[in-house]
Amino acid sequence: MAEAQQKVRLREYDTVFLLKPDTTDDGVDKLKERLRGIVSREGGKVIKFINWGKKKTSFSVAKQPRAVYVEAIYLGQKNLVTELERNLRNIDEVTKFMTTKVAEEIDPESRAVEPDEKRAGDVEETAVPRPERGERRDDGGDHEEISAGAEE
Repeated sequence: MAEAQQKVRLREYDTVFLLKPDTTDDGVDKLKERLRGIVSREGGKVIKFINWGKKKTSFSVAKQPRAVYVEAIYLGQKNLVTELERNLRNIDEVTKFMTTKVAEEIDPESRAVEPDEKRAGDVEETAVPRPERGERRDDGGDHEEISAGAEE
């Protein structure tokens, strides 16, 4: 009598993490490879990474108004999330992260590994220089001169 093999069932997780805005594409790739190693070491499977690019945040994170958003979609046990988040806490470039359980009882063989995505992110905003004290604005509008002293 052949013993039936019990299929391993994993949970699907989605982790979004924010990186400092000065993180290069090479730095993002190194971080992704480090996380792939953690997931495989813990018996999980990475489905894909999505690099959302540099975006403006709703509020300052680590005193920065922008961050590089990266999303990791993977399969694993609950101990994998604990290990992954422990590592994210110890990486200097990571400023925030959040993990969400997407589904339970997923057969890892039913989910194919997808290629990583890189998206453009926001268009970099251009800073409009403020006029120096005593200068006039040259934008075609009627503006008063900015004076150094208080109004009398």
